[in-house]
Amino acid sequence: MNPRPPSRAFNRASRVLLLAGVAITASPMPKPLHAADHLVRPNIVLLVADDWGFTDIGAFGSEIHTPNIDALAAQGVRFTNFHVAGSCSPTRAMLQTGVSSHRAGLGNMPETIPPEHLGKPGYETVLNDRVVTIAQRLHDAGYRTYFSGKWHLGKTPEKLPGRRGYDRAVVMPDAGADNFEQMPIHGLHDDIDWTEDGKPITLPGNYYSSTFIVDKTIAYIDASRAGGQPYFASINFMANHIPVQAPDAYLRRYAGRYAAGWEHLRAERAQRARGLGVVPAAAPYRTMSTTREWQAMTPSERDGQAQAMAAYGAMAEAADHEIGRLVAHLKATGDYDRTVFVFLSDNGPEPTNPRNRLLNRIVLDRYYDFSPAQAGRRGSLTYIGPSWASAAASPLSGYKFTASEGGLRVPLIVAWPGNPAIKTGSIDQRFSHVTDIAPTLLDMAGVPAGAGGDFHGAKVERMTGTSLLPALTGSRAGIHDPSSALGYELAGNAALFKGDFKLVRNLAPTGDGSWQLYNIADDLGEIHDLSRRDRARFEQLKADFAAYEVHDQVLPMPRGYTAESQINANALRENLIPQLKHALPWLGAAAGTIIAVIWLLRRRRA
Repeated sequence: MNPRPPSRAFNRASRVLLLAGVAITASPMPKPLHAADHLVRPNIVLLVADDWGFTDIGAFGSEIHTPNIDALAAQGVRFTNFHVAGSCSPTRAMLQTGVSSHRAGLGNMPETIPPEHLGKPGYETVLNDRVVTIAQRLHDAGYRTYFSGKWHLGKTPEKLPGRRGYDRAVVMPDAGADNFEQMPIHGLHDDIDWTEDGKPITLPGNYYSSTFIVDKTIAYIDASRAGGQPYFASINFMANHIPVQAPDAYLRRYAGRYAAGWEHLRAERAQRARGLGVVPAAAPYRTMSTTREWQAMTPSERDGQAQAMAAYGAMAEAADHEIGRLVAHLKATGDYDRTVFVFLSDNGPEPTNPRNRLLNRIVLDRYYDFSPAQAGRRGSLTYIGPSWASAAASPLSGYKFTASEGGLRVPLIVAWPGNPAIKTGSIDQRFSHVTDIAPTLLDMAGVPAGAGGDFHGAKVERMTGTSLLPALTGSRAGIHDPSSALGYELAGNAALFKGDFKLVRNLAPTGDGSWQLYNIADDLGEIHDLSRRDRARFEQLKADFAAYEVHDQVLPMPRGYTAESQINANALRENLIPQLKHALPWLGAAAGTIIAVIWLLRRRRA
């Protein structure tokens, strides 16, 4: 593809950066397209972690060894009031488009959608054609675009990244998969369709997900280096989604680290986060009142749980190591100083226990070794469950799937090492949202975000996010207008943000379906419900949410709905029942044989 001349995109970027007070120094690049162009059109590397909690990074208060992500934090800005969706697909839709999840087609995920909602507007469970991805806009502006890893926005050929603006793409299309083998999560999916550039591939024999995803990204970048174009690389790790797995070298580093239990870890992380300035020192702290007490378990139970969390820490460090390998490569090739790095998690930590009922255990125990000694290794399906998930989200309330802060507030780091205007090492505590990422990156690249309407002759949704560039340069101007409301809903759990306040509702089992009101600037643990004391504000935010429901066509959940039960029901309907149907002839033959043998034995006895 031939790059386009700078023209309007170049001129707009120049104005943006001059207004921000940016004077950029860049190292030389082999065969540059335009030297001046590269001063205002940085490379962009988007690093998306899967199911990491608010304090899973050292720079946010973690004990997990993440020196490479921490180094990016030291070179950039940590956003500590950054929000996503409570589960992966809706976040990824908003991240890719800058449009709310319902407007983008991910009102719910394939795994958790009730049958009553299938096919309704906004509930396509794939990225719809009414939105434009950041890759499509950057590609039009002359960027090379690459995707590697988890997609989860549609798996049919027309829904893969190659049709959404990416020049090269190696894709795992589902919610998750094994990290050592080309194998699905059994019981959830019946196969795993890895593709590269839309064609099925076989994973290498030495495959490990985080290593493979970074290997592919480096190969894509290097293969097109001679063209001199800036690039956008969306790197989407499977760490730390179930199954939690890591190479043995990392597992050994965390042996015994979590023997003190989840209450201890939650308190330890909260203290470190306060010391780092990630959370206000005076913020009230919510204890783990809804989880099992560590000391109430048997020693063998505690050992098994500690080994599961050790696998979690190991998997996160393995991903950090691969990020460091990518950064080292970009430094060696001269790209580092002119590259924007963005790191975030798609939602809070995963609380699900996949063995929570007999049928699940019967299915899963056929495929996986659940012994504590095997935790995190090849052949395991390791998970941390709700108690460790609560600790990983410390000091917040809740975890993945919930609309509590532990499900929606995740770490965000934005770094631009070669840009002296970036306020390096700083912390920004203002509210920000995942829909802000796309307009921020387009702003940095000097590419118009578009006001909705027409894109290549098609009517598309308008980006609703706000550029974070002023915050990156230290401006104290507000990111979001405090009088504007931002609504959110997924599987019945819902929230509305307005200024420092949050209206929130969680369905069973983590809530009772009633609304609460919190000031999340001061009370990020969501302890002091203000719905009675600040009645006028409470009613106004409920009215704002009702308006959001109408605008985004949010549907009410069926009576008795829970995300966990729907996951089981959908897996049974879409995976286990078809398998049983295929097995019916064999089962019928086996049953006939057994009946015949019993009949013969009885006849001989007679």
